Amino acid sequence: MGCSMDKKNIKLTPSQILFLIGDTGTVGIVKVAKKKFLFIGTPNKEEIAIFLEEDDIIAISAFGKGEKYEKAIRSMAYLTREMNSPIIVLDKDHPSSKRLDMVLSAGGSVLLSCNITPGTHPEQDILCSCHGLSGLIINKTTNGLEIEGDVDEYKIEEF
Repeated sequence: MGCSMDKKNIKLTPSQILFLIGDTGTVGIVKVAKKKFLFIGTPNKEEIAIFLEEDDIIAISAFGKGEKYEKAIRSMAYLTREMNSPIIVLDKDHPSSKRLDMVLSAGGSVLLSCNITPGTHPEQDILCSCHGLSGLIINKTTNGLEIEGDVDEYKIEEF
């Protein structure tokens, strides 16, 4: 391999949201903020429980840019973090996967990829994203995040 990726440490508190802005999409990231269980509904009618630590992250990928998408990301983050809304996973050939405007992942680390079908991965370490953010790896840290890869545009706002 021989090549190393850039790493960027970003301070992020539980009261903030980070927006990574790509060419045709946006990823919003919040801290889980308190220990909790989240449930994942799978295509084979199973339910998986995942345990999240307070410094874990919830990453929401939206397939668009601008205020409309940032509001939607905030809403999805709130529903997941504060209302414990379950994560739903679709079959790879489910027709609704083509109509998803947002997908999310929760855990300690997530790889952004433009080479997967949105909403079809019960594994919480990969998340569909736009091409411009694909390949980034987002890792939790005690005080924020570490992002592996080139981040061109981002902003931090109050959540």
